[in-house]
Amino acid sequence: MTPEEEAHFRVLKAIEDNPDITQRELAERLGLSLGKANFLINALLEKGAIKMENFRRSDTKLKKIAYLLTPTGIAERLRLTQGYLARKRNEYENLRTEIEALERESLISKGTKA
Repeated sequence: MTPEEEAHFRVLKAIEDNPDITQRELAERLGLSLGKANFLINALLEKGAIKMENFRRSDTKLKKIAYLLTPTGIAERLRLTQGYLARKRNEYENLRTEIEALERESLISKGTKA
């Protein structure tokens, strides 16, 4: 998974979790600048992965925007999730192997000092 794909994955997940999220909230949640959040949103809009819906809040009459995953966006989210899981499983296996090697090394060192 490339850094761009990971960024898209994180944005799609955040939008799926909260369609009413603002770009400012998205930036804060993901630790991005507002400009980067805007760039990612626009890229996903251009790809057809998300769409923007305008609606009015009845209590305040303010216009709000919601971001919705399209069928293309849902498929992209699934593809990116699978890639993310594969990468994390690989990292887990590498870490587990390293821990086992360190534990063996620790036992060998402990045995020679006794």
